[in-house]
Amino acid sequence: MNDPYSVLGVSSRATDEEVKKAYHDMVRKYHPDNYHDNPLSDLAQEKMKEVNEAYNNIMTIREGSGGYRPGARSGATSGSSVEGARVRAAISSGNLELAEQLLKNFPSRSAEWNFLMGSVCYRKGWLDDALNYFRIAAEMEPNNSEYAEAIARMNNWGSAYRPYGGGPVQQQNCDACDCCAAMMCMNMCCRCG
Repeated sequence: MNDPYSVLGVSSRATDEEVKKAYHDMVRKYHPDNYHDNPLSDLAQEKMKEVNEAYNNIMTIREGSGGYRPGARSGATSGSSVEGARVRAAISSGNLELAEQLLKNFPSRSAEWNFLMGSVCYRKGWLDDALNYFRIAAEMEPNNSEYAEAIARMNNWGSAYRPYGGGPVQQQNCDACDCCAAMMCMNMCCRCG
């Protein structure tokens, strides 16, 4: 992979807010939904994958060095481990095989492990399994709002839940609100990783 800072077009000395802004600008520019029925669709998907990986790498590096944790909320991601950040990055980039391999080597079957396994299952379309893993995670850490939100979204058939910007859609009709909801979920998940 190229230098993640150059992918986002920022200096390695950029503040967390500058990195975040650059990431969001790139998402708006290269999101595949902008290239529907366009010959550049494949290029946009590749660029989005590169942008997501760059952002996740930067945030993982900064998190590991005690830096800013984007989206960290009390009880939401405060227990997120380095291993968890790597699994989140793999899920975010669509590499579910790597995510599963990392989960096999996870130090324990913690609440975080269950949430991440649920996210993998969700991306595979195994919704019942995903919901079961999310429930176990929420039972283990009842004050974790990320886990509770995953369950609430899966139980709410009126809105689509797409961890890490992908996965099945639970409703037939897609409109602009669905796209906004998906972007907000992706933004929240990316900030947590």
